[in-house]
Amino acid sequence: MVTPSELYFHISRSLENGGIEDSRFEAMCITEHITGMKLQRLLLERSEIDKLKLTEADEIIRRRILGEPLQYLLGEWEFYGMPFYVGEGVLIPRADTETLVEFAIEEARKNGYYRILDLCSGTGCIACAVEAHVPDADITAVEISERAVSYLKRNIQLNKSKVKILKEDVLKIETAEKFENADMILCNPPYLTKEDMQNLQLEVQSEPESALFGGDDGLFFYRNITNIWKNVLSAGGMLVYEIGMGQESDVAEILKENGFNNITYKKDLSGITRVVSGIKG
Repeated sequence: MVTPSELYFHISRSLENGGIEDSRFEAMCITEHITGMKLQRLLLERSEIDKLKLTEADEIIRRRILGEPLQYLLGEWEFYGMPFYVGEGVLIPRADTETLVEFAIEEARKNGYYRILDLCSGTGCIACAVEAHVPDADITAVEISERAVSYLKRNIQLNKSKVKILKEDVLKIETAEKFENADMILCNPPYLTKEDMQNLQLEVQSEPESALFGGDDGLFFYRNITNIWKNVLSAGGMLVYEIGMGQESDVAEILKENGFNNITYKKDLSGITRVVSGIKG
C-alpha cells in the first residue's frame, strides 16, 4: 500500500537522485497532479494510491530526469493566477513575463488603452491575463505556429476569454496592415542570442527554437516588429516588449530610432529589467 504522502516522498527522492535541482517543489507539483489533492491534504491522507497512478508517476519521473520540462509532463501550468495548457511545440509561460502583464494592466487602466494586440502570443498567457483584468479590452492575439495556435484556442476556452486570434506572421507587413488605431501592442518575442542557444538548459532545449532564437544578437524581432508595427499604433499609443537580461539599452535605442519617446523600464522581482516600452510620438 502506498499513500499520497509516501508517493510524494518517493517522487522527491527520485528526482533528487536524478539531479533535479528543486526536487521538493517538482514532487509537490507531480503528486498534486497525480492525486488531485493539494499538498497539505495529501500529506495527511491515508488512502491507497491506485496502481495505474503509481505507474503514471514513475513514467513522469523517468521522463523528467531525462530532461523533459515539468510543465509539458503535467500538461498545464499556472500563470498570473490562471491555468494554461502547455505541451510540446509551445513556449512555457514563465514568471518573468508576469512583469509585462502587470505593467500592461496598469498602463491600460490608467490611459484607457482598450484596443490591444499581443504579438507572438504562443499560449495566449499574456493576452488572456491582461483581458481578465481589463475586461472592456478588445484584444487580438497574433501567432503563426499551428501548434501554438492549438494551445491558444484551448486556453481562451479554458479561461472563458474573449481574446480573438489571428494566425499570421508578425514579420509580414501584410499582417500589420490588417490593423489600425491600436492603443497598445504587447510582445514577448524570441530574444535569445546565438550564444544563448548554444548554452540552453536541457529542459529548455525541448521548447520550440522558433519561440526562443532572436538572431545572432537577439534583437532581430525587436528591430523588425518595431519597424513594421509602429504605424498600427494611434498617436500616444504604447509598444511594450519583454526583453532578455541586459537588452534594455539596445531595445530602447530601437524604439527611439522608430520615433518612440517616453521610454520606460520595469524590473522583475529579481531586480532585472524585464520590460521596455515607448510611446508613439
